[in-house]
Amino acid sequence: MRTNHIPFIQSVILSLLVIILVFSRIIPHIPNFSPLGAICLFGATHFRWKWQAFLVPIFATWLSDLYLNNYVYNQGQPDFIWFYQGFHWQYISYLFIALLGISLFKKKINPLRLLSGAIGSSLIFFLISNFGVWASGGLYSKNIYGLISCYIAGIPFIKGTLIGNLFYTPIIFCSYYFLQIKFSILNIKSKQYSFGLN
Repeated sequence: MRTNHIPFIQSVILSLLVIILVFSRIIPHIPNFSPLGAICLFGATHFRWKWQAFLVPIFATWLSDLYLNNYVYNQGQPDFIWFYQGFHWQYISYLFIALLGISLFKKKINPLRLLSGAIGSSLIFFLISNFGVWASGGLYSKNIYGLISCYIAGIPFIKGTLIGNLFYTPIIFCSYYFLQIKFSILNIKSKQYSFGLN
């Protein structure tokens, strides 16, 4: 196989993994439990071109949002929902999670960094999404006390986000690690998997 085809094949396989995993959102789950944080970390780490690291996870998330919002949550409603209210705050958080992945997994992927990524992405999502609720909605006063109240009200929901990221992050990274072992064409030489903590 010509070596110049390898990056394309890697990108296709990575994109398929992301799309398959993002549709695991249709499985019944506790609030905020989803693969989206893990997907953004994974995409940012493995895609060869950084535009893919941002675009592919966001596009896959949007596809799953289309399905969920129109065929699961909005059954029987006449209007097709292309974007839900406040979606941009969630998507902005995914972009920042991708930036975290680019920085955290620049050279090495190990259990400690996976744990840091899962926790860090949960905090990013919590901070940005709740800021969006405060900034865009009318539930809280537009001052520091309203912002603090919004964050306090959001604390119970961070549990699902954190559990989801702790669950899905090792699954997607370890799955790709074992695929690399089985299929050498998927090996991304700039990324070193290490199961030591150093």
